[in-house]
Amino acid sequence: MAPQNILLFGASGTIGRFILNAILSERSQFGRIAVFTSPRTAESKGSFLKKQGVEVITGDIEDESAIKAAYEGITTVISALGRNTLAQQIPLIRLAAASPSVNWFFPSEYGTDIAYGPASAHEKPHQLKLKVRAVLEKEISRKDLNYSYIVTGPFAEMYLHVTPGLEEAGGWDVKARKAVLLGAEGKERVSLTAMEDVGTLVVSTLLKATPETRNRPLCVNSFTTSPAEIQAVFESLTKGPWEVSFTPLERLRELEDEAWAAGNPAATVVTLRRIWTEGGTLYEQRANGLIGEPEMTTLEEIVAREIRGANM
Repeated sequence: MAPQNILLFGASGTIGRFILNAILSERSQFGRIAVFTSPRTAESKGSFLKKQGVEVITGDIEDESAIKAAYEGITTVISALGRNTLAQQIPLIRLAAASPSVNWFFPSEYGTDIAYGPASAHEKPHQLKLKVRAVLEKEISRKDLNYSYIVTGPFAEMYLHVTPGLEEAGGWDVKARKAVLLGAEGKERVSLTAMEDVGTLVVSTLLKATPETRNRPLCVNSFTTSPAEIQAVFESLTKGPWEVSFTPLERLRELEDEAWAAGNPAATVVTLRRIWTEGGTLYEQRANGLIGEPEMTTLEEIVAREIRGANM
């Protein structure tokens, strides 16, 4: 089998940089590695990327002719576009399906399982991703384009962080030694993925390239834990007592309604934390084994990094 030629959108973004780094760590396994980016980003980061053997393709993501040109000779397209640009994936998918070379598309799924249960279709944060899935699953023929959804659940690092102004929505403040645990006793379990592991999971999927990893969601994670277990790790790695409080699910729902009613930009965060506390990341089957069971970051490593970062 010929090496895959990869094109990545959103390579300089929150999660795209981890995906690109993971791809470059397996450079010999792939053919071309290219990123599509704006002229402004290319100016600031282009020379560094080129030194790493990355092709830098500049253009406007809404320019159809630029996308068609970028797809020439590419076999696999990976999107790491952010939440505000998810809708831009739809024309990218349609152009990929029409391309003579592109045969595999990874949409920007990394996060909560948007098809976890019947209620998932009605959740506000899921709507754009559901539209993207509808195009891939109902409009595009599998003869024209395959897809893989890398569903990671929440990013572990972000799950630990307190949302300013919405402290009741959970998180750990290392400097103040304060923690707000979600759930009446903090025992509700949640599946988390370290941000660097997203890159590892994507690359492991690329290298497997089997029918079992295509045209389906791959629900993967680094570990499954609970707020109470996370708190226990924080206490084991820090000195001094912690002030711990709890936000029951009923109160979390109230915070969610209040945030949306007030037009709070962080309302999406509260909705997602409510979904996670309800068990919306507890998949029936973890797909890590389908992609070779790659080594994952541990909870202890994530907490230790959080402590080091707070002490810097």
